[in-house]
This record gives sequence, structure tokens and C-alpha cells, in this order.
Amino acid sequence: MNQNMQQYLDKAQVLIEALPYIQRFNRKIIVVKYGGSAMIDEDLKKQVIEDVTLLKLVGFKPIIVHGGGKEISRWVNKVGMEPKFINGLRVTDADTMEVAEMVLGKVNKSLVQHVEELGVRAIGISGKDGGLLKVEKKYSEGQDIGYVGEVKEVNAEILYDLLEKDFLPIVCPVGLDDEYQTYNINADDAACAIARAVKAEKLAFLTDIEGVYKDPQDPKSLISELGVDEAEKLITDGYIGGGMLPKLQNCIDAIENGVSRVHILDGRIPHCLLLEIFTNQGIGTAILNDEESGYHYDK
Repeated sequence: MNQNMQQYLDKAQVLIEALPYIQRFNRKIIVVKYGGSAMIDEDLKKQVIEDVTLLKLVGFKPIIVHGGGKEISRWVNKVGMEPKFINGLRVTDADTMEVAEMVLGKVNKSLVQHVEELGVRAIGISGKDGGLLKVEKKYSEGQDIGYVGEVKEVNAEILYDLLEKDFLPIVCPVGLDDEYQTYNINADDAACAIARAVKAEKLAFLTDIEGVYKDPQDPKSLISELGVDEAEKLITDGYIGGGMLPKLQNCIDAIENGVSRVHILDGRIPHCLLLEIFTNQGIGTAILNDEESGYHYDK
């Protein structure tokens, strides 16, 4: 067999390996939280959008929820403002909120543009639109961190309507409280709330880490699959700290509220979404509900 023919057969094998996953998740909703370095690097941005577009075209129903923290920080510095943090959370005063909303709107329409370029119809929507995300003021250990909101209600009908009309919704994490005041929302929190509200089959976090480690100092301790009980035990036993702690808590919360599985992926790896969802090995950490016997199919 010549080399060219082997290359074609290898490609066919990749498609066959993906088939059971395509069948299993056809017409199912998947929420992708898009953030970290994958939003800054133009090549990675293009690859993430290609991945999500492919998911759409093979029958999934993706919803993108994007962040923009690094870009907000860049613009806050650019306009000469001093960023303030309490317990690692950005304090969002009125001026910062104004900058954040402008930056997030710019990011949102940029993502819409990338998806449209690939021939898929996308709609960028803010959490303000149609009361998509209703919030209440969030505090950090009792301290006031400004216009940062906790999602208390999601108007899922808006997202269902867009999906039914074959659009790919791209959500900007800004919402309104009962007095119609604008609040910034942590994108992880927004993605989690949306995934719960639409009973998503999958929630995928694109981050700047490879996944969940038993020992953060040991790259070989990456955990490919975790049940909710195991995840809670890792937290209780003190293995999880820093930025991974709220993320893992969000994952557990999503699973306990009807999401079948949550993935934590390294968005710096090209096409990480496809590798995790469509291959037998996977590359990140999958957190499963107790009914799920295992994530990957046997080879």
C-alpha cells in the first residue's frame, strides 16, 4: 500500500472513531465557555471557532459563552485606570463597568464575524437582551466588589428560540438586576447558569490549564475522568486550590443541576474541543454525573 493511500485510510479511521460520539450527541446542546489565551491568540481563536462550527454542522447545538478578562485589563490600562482586586476578583466600579461592557461587546461581535465567515449563522446576544441573564449583586467574602453580578435567573426561551431557528448563540456575560442596573458576570458563572437552564448535555470550559491534577506539581497526575463524589473529595482533602477551586465547584454545581458532563480543557492546544469530544483518549478532564459509567467508548 502506498503512503498516500495510508494517509487517506488514517483520515477515514478518524472519522469512524468520531461516529459514535456524533450519534450520541446529535441534536444535544453543548455550552462552550470560551476564555483564556485562546481568545488572545488569533490562530487559536480561529481554531476554536472552527471546532464549534464543526460541532454545529455535524448536528450538535452549541452555545458559546465568552469571557474577556485579559482584553478588559488591557483596555483598563490603556485608558489609564488602576485595576483593583479583592480576593483575586476584579473590583468593577462604574468606570470599569463602562470599559468592560464596551470591550465585551467588541469581543462578542468579533466572534460572530468569525463564525459567519465559516458559513454558519451566529447571533451575538448580551445577557441584558430579553432579560436573558438576571442578576443580583455579588460579594466576595462579604466585601463589596462593585458591579459584579451573580446570576439568579436565565431566560432559556431566548436560547431555545435561536437554536430552533438554526442560529449559533454567542453570549456576552453582562446582565441586569431588578433595578435594571448593569453588572459584569464572571464568564464561568454565566456559562454554568446557562448550561443548567438549558439542561445541556455538555459544558466545556476552555482554560489555560490542562485539566484537573491530583498533584498540581506533577504533570503525570492529570485526571481524565472524575465523578462528582471524587471531585468533592479532592476539594475536601485540600488537593484543589487557586483558580481551579471555583471552576471545579461550578462543574459540580452544573452536574448536580442536570448537565450530564463537564469538560475542563486546555484552550492553548489546537482543536482541543474536537480532540476531547470526538476521540477515544480525550485530552482534558471530564466530570461526570453518577449515572455515567464512563465517558469514552472502548476501542
